[in-house]
Amino acid sequence: MTATTVETRRFAAAAPALRLLLARFPLLVFALLFVYMALGSEFFLEWRNISSILRQSAPDAILAAGLAVVVTAGGDDIVSGGIDISLPAAATLGVGILSDQLVNGRPFVLAMLLAAAAVVAVGLLNAVLVVKVGLTPLLATLASWVAVIGTTKWVINNRRITVDHQFISNVRDGTVLNVPIPAVFALAVLIVFSFWIHRTRFGHRLQASGGNRSAAEISGLNPDYFLARSFVMASLAAVVATLVLTARSSGLSPGIEERLLLDMVLATFVGAAFSFRRVVTVPGAMLGAVLVKALGSGFQLLNVDIFKVGMVKGVLILIVVASAALEAGQRR
Repeated sequence: MTATTVETRRFAAAAPALRLLLARFPLLVFALLFVYMALGSEFFLEWRNISSILRQSAPDAILAAGLAVVVTAGGDDIVSGGIDISLPAAATLGVGILSDQLVNGRPFVLAMLLAAAAVVAVGLLNAVLVVKVGLTPLLATLASWVAVIGTTKWVINNRRITVDHQFISNVRDGTVLNVPIPAVFALAVLIVFSFWIHRTRFGHRLQASGGNRSAAEISGLNPDYFLARSFVMASLAAVVATLVLTARSSGLSPGIEERLLLDMVLATFVGAAFSFRRVVTVPGAMLGAVLVKALGSGFQLLNVDIFKVGMVKGVLILIVVASAALEAGQRR
């Protein structure tokens, strides 16, 4: 037996362990960070802090669920597959419209309908740009992001809008069985989206279209149809996020879309590590959002500079993407 043959067999034997390490490495990094935070702050694991994390992470989790649907429908290739980076911008537009209408005395139902219509219009625009015009999802949703942010600044004149409305206050501060109401909204989205993706014929076909486009076409499915529907479904998640974001900030704070984008993307792809097949899922993405917000809370308790927090999140995104790419290379 030659030395080359021995080395080849050793590599083959080590390959499964290496793939497992690459798949779980982001979670290992998170686990080490959380241990560090729990040891560094006695308040990190208190229910008061956990409740705050659930409350603050709700809109990020809802947006991550929307992004997970688009990734599931289009595939996890960020350039040619499914991606929608316009979701935070669409939700911010909805917050701006809802806040402006409430401040001007409009009934809540009417204000919410106007905001929802604007948010869903962004999802429809993305579907048209990708399916009809033929743009890649990344380019299409980037264009939507720029256009929607500009529209939001025009609508609200780039100002802070403070909302004093009873229903918004109830959503912000209320609880159900000691669980914050924003977390209840996020749980509802989790149940609906998970059922829609995993328990319906449409959801199974959507997964098939995103998993292997060529095979789906051969079997008679139309992947473009499912991808278009996923953009609209994601926009419905952004509608729910609009309400929760308005409650979280008691109105609109300009510039929130950039932080939302970073947390949404990080949460969605970190969540893939919770899947046995290492793919993006709705439950994984939403759990990832809670972990990302817990990370921010822990850094705040440890008095870490906010700019360093952004740097750490950026590094975590690189770790997640790099580990996924390396694992894919190992499979090939």
